[in-house]
Amino acid sequence: MKRPSSYSKEFNRCVAFHGHVCPGLALGFRAARVLMERLGVRRAADEELVAIVENDACGTDAIQVMTGCTFGKGNFIFRQHGKQAFILVARKRTMALRVCVRPDVLRPDPDHLSLSDKVQNGTASPEEEGRFRQLQQGRTQKILNMASESLFKIEEVSNDIPPAARVIRSGTCDICGEPTKIDLLREIDGRNLCIPCSQG
Repeated sequence: MKRPSSYSKEFNRCVAFHGHVCPGLALGFRAARVLMERLGVRRAADEELVAIVENDACGTDAIQVMTGCTFGKGNFIFRQHGKQAFILVARKRTMALRVCVRPDVLRPDPDHLSLSDKVQNGTASPEEEGRFRQLQQGRTQKILNMASESLFKIEEVSNDIPPAARVIRSGTCDICGEPTKIDLLREIDGRNLCIPCSQG
């Protein structure tokens, strides 16, 4: 894989957070750059931006690093749609943009898929691992260099601006005794239960 020092400083920050270079991380990096540039915003110090991601893959790490949106601040929202799609909301502008990877960007390559399977299940030879890294580097570099419009479908979306995060006090589950946000406790048969305990 290309050495991190040969990538941009911004992308290297994403690599340091994520742990490795890969095409998925590059997709999230490019998505964040496109969304932020089009909205005319900078990295959020607090909750000025809200990121909504439609997958739980590598690119979501780059979205967090680039936008400053995190689960802990309540402005990073996950929706499992299985799509390489990302929404960024600028609260002050009450505007949201969405990008979705175009279907022809990363067409399945039988050689890449076969090598990926072998690497993941630990059966790849050193030569196959080297070939896989070369293919990964090529796909990553392609994503980093593509024109935004060729890489993504970009659209303004009407999106209800999520409310700012608020601190919610905890109560205690009557079965396991663990502290739980009170808005997530379920009252069942006169007892306050956390979600796992309420489901048996």
